[in-house]
Amino acid sequence: MRKITIGLAGALSGLAMMSTSAQACGQVTITEMNWASSQVVTAVAKFIMEQGYGCKVKKVPSATVTAVASMAETNQPDIATEVWVNSAALYPKLVKQGKVKTLANVLSDGGEENWWIPKYLADKHPELKTIDGVLKNPKLVGSMFHNCPTGWGCRIANDNLKVAFKLEENGVKVFDHGSGETLSSSLASAYADKKPWFGYYWAPTAVLGKYAMVKVDMGPHNAEYHKCNQKKDCATPRKSSYPSAPVLTAITTTFAKREPAIAELMSKVSFTNAQMGEMLAWKKDGKKTSDETAVYFLTKYKSIWGNWLNADAKKKLSALLK
Repeated sequence: MRKITIGLAGALSGLAMMSTSAQACGQVTITEMNWASSQVVTAVAKFIMEQGYGCKVKKVPSATVTAVASMAETNQPDIATEVWVNSAALYPKLVKQGKVKTLANVLSDGGEENWWIPKYLADKHPELKTIDGVLKNPKLVGSMFHNCPTGWGCRIANDNLKVAFKLEENGVKVFDHGSGETLSSSLASAYADKKPWFGYYWAPTAVLGKYAMVKVDMGPHNAEYHKCNQKKDCATPRKSSYPSAPVLTAITTTFAKREPAIAELMSKVSFTNAQMGEMLAWKKDGKKTSDETAVYFLTKYKSIWGNWLNADAKKKLSALLK
């Protein structure tokens, strides 16, 4: 893979020197959010837009709320990748006003939050795949729940859910982690020794890309209960699973009209959580940049991104699709 990656990197460099005047789409501004998965999405999209469609792409450092507010006030950036709608209350209003359009679910599975156990534990004790099974067999999960760190939004929800599910009354001690690093380290350590582990995590992440985990079925999602569980002062915590969070690619309507080919391209750019998790694990373990991770994706997943392209872009990038 290293030889292939180096070879592709050379090909990318060569393509970058080619003239793209035949289909110049002008300048495109695209977000580079302050988390790893979005940075990889942006790096992949930037390369394809520049080398396949002749665009001049400028990355704009941002975050979900900041990007949505900027699109509302300045009509920039043109494209926002990985908009987590559940943290951007303004977004639906902009869509209704016709200022922005939703192009795709850039994470096709949505953002996933759940309570998990390692696959090796689920294979050995399938009864642990449900929360009822965990509560009936607390020793099989080490009699411990690994909670989110203080200050994280998931900590509030979990603190209410531990009451709703009566974790401690059923023999499951709740361990509150001090940081995301200790939370991930606890899982990695358990995996290394094939020991029990039960706790909260989210996807896509490098951790879930590296370690095979199984969701614990927490029962049905109830929007009303979950809304209360997200509040520190929830008077009556109730049982509810986490919802899947829509994660979108958004584009300004003016840019969509100006560059319909790019709008069509970005409507197809989508990754499963498994694909993204695997890339993030590769990135973290190898201490790679987002651009290097984009090269890894372009090398390994040709059959996926090749289908995103129009005929002209596919012709330009044909050397990489072989």
